Amino acid sequence: MPAKESRAKVNRRSFLKTGVIGGGAAATGSLLAAPAVLAQAPLVMKMQTSWPASDIWQTMAQHYVERVEAMSGGRLKIDLLPAGAVVGAFQVIDAVNDGVLDASHSVSAYWYGKNKAASLFGTGPMFGGSPTTMLSWFYAGGGEEFFRELLQDVMGMNVVGLMAFPMPAQPFGWFKNEVTALSDIQGMKYRTVGLAADVMQSMGMSVAQLPGGEIVPAMERGVIDAFEFNNPSSDMRFGAQDVAKNYYLASYHQAQETFEFLFNRDFLEDLEPDLQAILRHGVEAVSTANTAFALDNYSSDLQKLTAENGVVVHRTPADVQQAQIDAWDQLIPQLESDDLMKRILDSQRQWVERVTYYELMNAPDYTRAYQHYFPNKISL
Repeated sequence: MPAKESRAKVNRRSFLKTGVIGGGAAATGSLLAAPAVLAQAPLVMKMQTSWPASDIWQTMAQHYVERVEAMSGGRLKIDLLPAGAVVGAFQVIDAVNDGVLDASHSVSAYWYGKNKAASLFGTGPMFGGSPTTMLSWFYAGGGEEFFRELLQDVMGMNVVGLMAFPMPAQPFGWFKNEVTALSDIQGMKYRTVGLAADVMQSMGMSVAQLPGGEIVPAMERGVIDAFEFNNPSSDMRFGAQDVAKNYYLASYHQAQETFEFLFNRDFLEDLEPDLQAILRHGVEAVSTANTAFALDNYSSDLQKLTAENGVVVHRTPADVQQAQIDAWDQLIPQLESDDLMKRILDSQRQWVERVTYYELMNAPDYTRAYQHYFPNKISL
């Protein structure tokens, strides 16, 4: 076979088998000269997030990049891009499906408009399970197969999805005035995403679903009256403290979300098995790294918001929390009219009933110990 024809037949898989791995390919002579040259360059994977370049979540996505590149010995590089570099924050799933992107870093609630079942993988009903409980359901309770069924069988998407980072419960959010009772939020224009939008709508709020970078400008223009995004660090970087001073934590609207990693299925399956394993298990590795990084930054940034920016931190009023649970109760029967969502919700309930029973019975009263060593610091 002429050398020119041989080079034409080099594809991503043969490149990884002969070029990146090297070995005997270079020793076979001029016939495989082209792969030997290709071996000098890594395979570059294009990955876009749904986050602005300045957001802490872009940094957390970079943690994944660093781990993948280190574990692959430089054979696999990731070109990490912020929201808008190729497509909008809410469009990454389409770009990965179409092969415009090889992968994305986002949250499943961002494409809830395509299929509401997306929101069950992070922004679903509050049955009592923690974020860690629900991420464990994804990997050990059948959630990953449900996600595959939704993406590939139901929606016909050419993608593979994994989850990482059990996010601390999302704050109820930022308000210009204090919220002391459920009646205070009636008629407010509020930003959230996913099924949380349905919950808040049923509680009397008017809901807008906006990507992170558009939230504070919308607040400044009066398009919304209040909002939540996710955490003190992201909120502070967006400038939330410049448009509101009352920050409400401890909410049931999005209490168990995770990051979503999507991979183009053809791209992933064309890789050598060890590189596929690195991409998959890198998600698990970065989940731990993200958790430690988030707890460090979220807590220190919350202190900055109060000490340096005049933000007053509150817990969400009990009647608002109860109204959120009641709203979930009203929404669940509507969701269960869909067979897949019914099966997912049944699986989640069974998991939470068993696993959270153990977690709650086993957990000591951390509040008691905290108040003992740090008296007068917190009132719950």
